Amino acid sequence: MLRDELNQSMKAAMRAKETRKLSTVRLILAAIKEKDIELRTTDGGDRDDDAMITDILSKMVKQRRDSIKAYEEGGRCELAEQEKAEIAIIEEFLPKQMSDDEIKAACEAIVEELGAEGLKDIGRCMAAMKDKYAGQMDFAKASKTIKGMLS
Repeated sequence: MLRDELNQSMKAAMRAKETRKLSTVRLILAAIKEKDIELRTTDGGDRDDDAMITDILSKMVKQRRDSIKAYEEGGRCELAEQEKAEIAIIEEFLPKQMSDDEIKAACEAIVEELGAEGLKDIGRCMAAMKDKYAGQMDFAKASKTIKGMLS
């Protein structure tokens, strides 16, 4: 279970005095706890814990990539490097990411499976992609690929 793996990683980082990893794992656990509280108040019902955590991790990586871009444009390279280090740590807990060729093949399979024909079907295709490949690919790339196939 991903939650247990994160807790074990936090303990190992404490023992090894890896401050960057420790702070990043604590950020992840805080985000998970926040999501747990949100789901408790909105009566989230049954949910796949690992899928929820994978979704949180994917969003954290995306936020850091956006921050890196902003920091590099602002000439703050040291902050961009910190964000890159955090991304590397977060990605340790994500499933292996698909290559561009694998993304293209998955997009083709979904388009064929759903019988998508035009741009109006992009939403349906992306929903199916997110259900099937959560945390395994960059959905911005997948969206561009599907848009190219359907236009």
